[in-house]
Amino acid sequence: MERAVAFLLLVTLAGCSSPANETVNAPVSEPRVAARSIPDYQPNRPAARVLADYLIVDKSERLLVAYSNGQPIRAYRGIQFGDAPMGHKRFEGDERTPEGIYTIDTRNPRSSYHLSLRISYPNTYDRAFAAQYGRSPGGDIFIHGQPTGYRGPPLQGDWTDGCIALTNEEIEELWSIVPDGTPIEIRR
Repeated sequence: MERAVAFLLLVTLAGCSSPANETVNAPVSEPRVAARSIPDYQPNRPAARVLADYLIVDKSERLLVAYSNGQPIRAYRGIQFGDAPMGHKRFEGDERTPEGIYTIDTRNPRSSYHLSLRISYPNTYDRAFAAQYGRSPGGDIFIHGQPTGYRGPPLQGDWTDGCIALTNEEIEELWSIVPDGTPIEIRR
């Protein structure tokens, strides 16, 4: 009973601890509707000069859309996830990609994968959920390219440990248009 009360208190406090990211420049349309008119990444095209202020990842469509002022500016299709792509990440090692609203909180140009943008998972709710089972929620969830030093074609299938993988060229473009602090909404 005490664990249930402590969990409810943590969840309640989590709702009060920070401003809701849902209200930050959310796009006006769903990716499934807007995706037809979004410029896709094209190799050898100069990177967009407009900075993204919101990202949406649609896991079921395998689509990442970058928005600026509520309008889609770039789409990356065929993105890859962990070995268990569907469902929200709950615990370390579950091979799932989180779902919900987070932020891009830092970048790592020297990661084990070609460039990486870190997603702010876990949040207070994610930590509280895992704690009630005596487990770690995991962490270090990134949008990144292929393994550093790998020279072959992009890896096939879902191969990350819960991250979101792009080609090296795609992550280079995304890296250039996504500043730290950009909200990212990850949907089923």
